Amino acid sequence: MKTLLLAGGFGTRFSEETELKPKPMINIGPYPILWHIMKIYSHYGHNDFVVLLGYKGYVIKEYFINYFMHQSNIEIDLTSNKVKILNTSSEPWKITLLDTGLDTMTGGRILQAKDVVGDETFMLTYGDGVGNVNINDLIAHHKSHGKAVTMTTVQPEGRFGGVDCDEDSCNVKSFIEKPVGDGGWINAGFFVCEPKAFDYIKGGLSTIWEREPLENLAKDGELYAYKHTGFWKPMDTQRDNKQLNDMWNANKATWKTW
Repeated sequence: MKTLLLAGGFGTRFSEETELKPKPMINIGPYPILWHIMKIYSHYGHNDFVVLLGYKGYVIKEYFINYFMHQSNIEIDLTSNKVKILNTSSEPWKITLLDTGLDTMTGGRILQAKDVVGDETFMLTYGDGVGNVNINDLIAHHKSHGKAVTMTTVQPEGRFGGVDCDEDSCNVKSFIEKPVGDGGWINAGFFVCEPKAFDYIKGGLSTIWEREPLENLAKDGELYAYKHTGFWKPMDTQRDNKQLNDMWNANKATWKTW
């Protein structure tokens, strides 16, 4: 089963770093967040990736073209210009890199992978969020309802700390550190899709996946949610990136399931 990775956005909130590279190539520890996401899928045996490129896509191409050598111990004979691979810790990944256009929207990027995917079920996620989503359970849930798309949903962490107080006297009992949101669930990516999903992308390159396609899938009863109650965090800001790096450096990277 192929996994599509949306990796073409501009990442405007990371203006300093994204002047040189696309957002999915911003590091958590020594590796770009794109690598972390691919490792999550690989842990469950899914190693066939389609990366949907856009802004500075050549950086992602160069990273994977040189990945094998960068992960290997090598011996170089300068007199003969020969390189000998001593050993490698490279990944068992097959990666298709598709240029989907600089200004293309998410739906338009996905649509351009139609011929690569063919008539098979595929997975899809964003190139800027990590979580300890159980991919096997997600796929099993998708198969159980038989509809076109399953979308992983989460309850986001609250932005501010909360106060627990008595409703009548207003006596403050305790403080709550950033409680989970107000009971609502949001789109966390980690989709499983049937080829039928492509039929809902009708606006060409300007189609935003999160709008008409998902809205119409929902209206037609073809969109189901997989509720993930574990860890999930998008890397939307520099603050998010720092938090993820702090977790990685402290060996507390909850998404590290491998």
